[in-house]
Amino acid sequence: MKTARFVLKIVGAALSLAAIVCLTIAFWDKLTACLLSKQESDDYDDDALYE
Repeated sequence: MKTARFVLKIVGAALSLAAIVCLTIAFWDKLTACLLSKQESDDYDDDALYE
Protein backbone atom coordinates (compact mmCIF):
# COMPACT_ATOMS: atom_id res chain seq x y z
CA MET A 1 0.00 0.00 0.00
CA LYS A 2 2.90 2.33 0.73
CA THR A 3 4.29 1.78 -2.75
CA ALA A 4 0.94 2.57 -4.36
CA ARG A 5 0.74 5.89 -2.53
CA PHE A 6 4.26 6.79 -3.63
CA VAL A 7 3.45 5.92 -7.24
CA LEU A 8 0.25 7.98 -7.11
CA LYS A 9 2.20 10.95 -5.72
CA ILE A 10 4.70 10.68 -8.58
CA VAL A 11 1.89 10.44 -11.14
CA GLY A 12 0.12 13.43 -9.57
CA ALA A 13 3.29 15.50 -9.66
CA ALA A 14 3.91 14.55 -13.29
CA LEU A 15 0.35 15.51 -14.26
CA SER A 16 0.67 18.83 -12.44
CA LEU A 17 3.90 19.59 -14.26
CA ALA A 18 2.31 18.63 -17.58
CA ALA A 19 -0.62 20.97 -16.86
CA ILE A 20 1.73 23.87 -16.13
CA VAL A 21 3.66 23.22 -19.33
CA CYS A 22 0.44 23.04 -21.38
CA LEU A 23 -0.87 26.28 -19.88
CA THR A 24 2.44 28.03 -20.55
CA ILE A 25 2.37 26.91 -24.18
CA ALA A 26 -1.29 27.83 -24.60
CA PHE A 27 -0.84 31.37 -23.28
CA TRP A 28 2.70 31.98 -24.56
CA ASP A 29 1.66 34.80 -26.89
CA LYS A 30 -0.14 36.64 -24.09
CA LEU A 31 2.74 36.11 -21.67
CA THR A 32 5.32 37.47 -24.09
CA ALA A 33 3.11 40.42 -25.00
CA CYS A 34 2.77 41.27 -21.32
CA LEU A 35 6.49 40.95 -20.69
CA LEU A 36 7.47 42.96 -23.77
CA SER A 37 5.07 45.76 -22.95
CA LYS A 38 6.69 46.13 -19.52
CA GLN A 39 10.19 46.27 -20.99
CA GLU A 40 9.40 49.05 -23.43
CA SER A 41 9.22 52.35 -21.69
CA ASP A 42 8.43 55.80 -23.01
CA ASP A 43 10.23 57.48 -20.12
CA TYR A 44 13.35 58.07 -22.18
CA ASP A 45 13.98 60.59 -24.90
CA ASP A 46 15.09 58.28 -27.70
CA ASP A 47 16.55 61.09 -29.80
CA ALA A 48 18.85 62.15 -26.99
CA LEU A 49 20.04 58.61 -26.44
CA TYR A 50 21.26 58.18 -30.02
CA GLU A 51 22.99 61.57 -30.41
